[in-house]
Amino acid sequence: MSENPSLSPSAVQASREVRAVISRLRRRILNASEAEDITLGQASVLARLSGKGGVTASELASAEGVRHQSMTATVASLAQMGLVERSPDPDDGRRLLIALTAEGHRRVEEGRQARTEWLAARLQDKCTEEERRTVLAAMAVLQRLTHD
Repeated sequence: MSENPSLSPSAVQASREVRAVISRLRRRILNASEAEDITLGQASVLARLSGKGGVTASELASAEGVRHQSMTATVASLAQMGLVERSPDPDDGRRLLIALTAEGHRRVEEGRQARTEWLAARLQDKCTEEERRTVLAAMAVLQRLTHD
């Protein structure tokens, strides 16, 4: 695959490096809070349900990029652990809405706290104050890329 000649070499290099670093950092952050009794996919579903009143398995499957049958199995295992509950959709009795239980909310928050603490500790231990300010400035630049 050839690169677009209208893109500067620095833009192409920055793109590659940002993607590689973000990918590695994401894996490290997720591993910092990974509970031994749930999979990464289950943790992702729990996080997706956070702040939502209830969604269908189809909506979750679409958002997670998996088949409906796979999501149904994931939801069943999370329900068995007491982390989610299924209830009839008041607008369509044929559908079930999935929502976090109190324990599910606790686990999501616990995971977020662990990830925040892990990254903050790494930034504290491995970076100078000036480097942390540089990270904040870089985040402002990357944030601009996410707004159209």
